[in-house]
Amino acid sequence: MRITQGCFSYLPDLTDEQITAQVDYCLSRGWAVGVEHTDDPHPRNTFWQMWGHPMFDLKDAKGVMIERDACRTANPGHYIRLNAFDSTRGFETITMSFIVTRPEVEPKITMTRTEVDGRQIRYTHSVG
Repeated sequence: MRITQGCFSYLPDLTDEQITAQVDYCLSRGWAVGVEHTDDPHPRNTFWQMWGHPMFDLKDAKGVMIERDACRTANPGHYIRLNAFDSTRGFETITMSFIVTRPEVEPKITMTRTEVDGRQIRYTHSVG
């Protein structure tokens, strides 16, 4: 099963050139870019571990790609995503987020839908 979180998650994995192009786009907009990783991609796990700090004042994507590679080396088998932060309103807002590395075998997450009293529907997730 392919985990679908963030931009481009329904597309095939991005190449390094495509990732670089997206990072260049983010930097051209003045957004800071941060690297995060996790081994638990459950939909409710929104707090991935940060790899260093968000990178402000970068002029090209090479710095982000170096950090992504270092994170990949230190955390084999983890999901790695890039987040672009927009601070134009005086606070950091994630403007764009996409997965750049996936483990070879992704966990299977299933969702069960249960109808309960009235018109209520409950969903449960399990990782298998």
